Amino acid sequence: MERVLTVGLDGSPESLAAARWAADEAERRNLTLRLLHAWPMLAPEPTDTPAEVDQNYWANRLVRNAQTELQERHPGLTVVGSLVADDAQDALLHAASEAEMLVLGSQGLAPAESYFLGDISLAVVARAERPVVLVRAERQEDEHRPLSGAPGDVVVALKLPGPCDDLLEFAFTTAAARGVPVRAVHGRSMPLHAYTPWGVDHTVTQEERHEAHRGLRQLLRPWREKFPGVTVSESVRMSSPAKAVVAATAGAQLLVVGRRKHHRPLTPRLGPVAQAAAHHAPCPVAVVPHD
Repeated sequence: MERVLTVGLDGSPESLAAARWAADEAERRNLTLRLLHAWPMLAPEPTDTPAEVDQNYWANRLVRNAQTELQERHPGLTVVGSLVADDAQDALLHAASEAEMLVLGSQGLAPAESYFLGDISLAVVARAERPVVLVRAERQEDEHRPLSGAPGDVVVALKLPGPCDDLLEFAFTTAAARGVPVRAVHGRSMPLHAYTPWGVDHTVTQEERHEAHRGLRQLLRPWREKFPGVTVSESVRMSSPAKAVVAATAGAQLLVVGRRKHHRPLTPRLGPVAQAAAHHAPCPVAVVPHD
């Protein structure tokens, strides 16, 4: 089966930024890039129909223009357009199940707007079977070069203890393809017994920090061996995991966070770290489902 990276297009600056990011990544990973536009009102493809009466005209133009731009920037990349007569959420979820990853545009949001990420993007991220990457327009709209030349590293948010293999596989594979380091970040809230009437017991915080570093080193050891060419660093922050992860993204190329696959069918959701990352991280965010 052909290995594909799919990006959702809706004509917004965010989705065009996502397409440019996806093209760069598809080229690095030697994947076919699929440009997907879904609209329930699409008609069967007409023959010899004037543009003024062709209800698919704008959908075709949207995909064709993006395909032309990306093909010019990446002449060796296979780029295919795809129009789907379906609800956008359903079409994207189906496409995600058949792709290596799905890339979507994400609006840059102020804190007061943080619960309005976009119904379709958030619902797809919470349900997709494969990794979904969210890309903001302001990071990409004026760039005309591959991100492989950009500074920064790949940040991966890790929980201790916790299932991390899927996250680390994605993070290390991405970093290796880009030739950049991996930075593993763990946030840990201060335990209650660290607080005293006169402040914080720094002995307790140091013990917690050392324990977390030991856990990270143990977790990362097999991945250092599997990817010897990737430089790895560890960061432990004594704050809530969500705050720690968002604070660690300054200057990063990509943030990788996890999402549990198995929730009750009617209540798929993102955890607090993935929510905070999707709403507030300034860099692209990869949400990786795991068991």
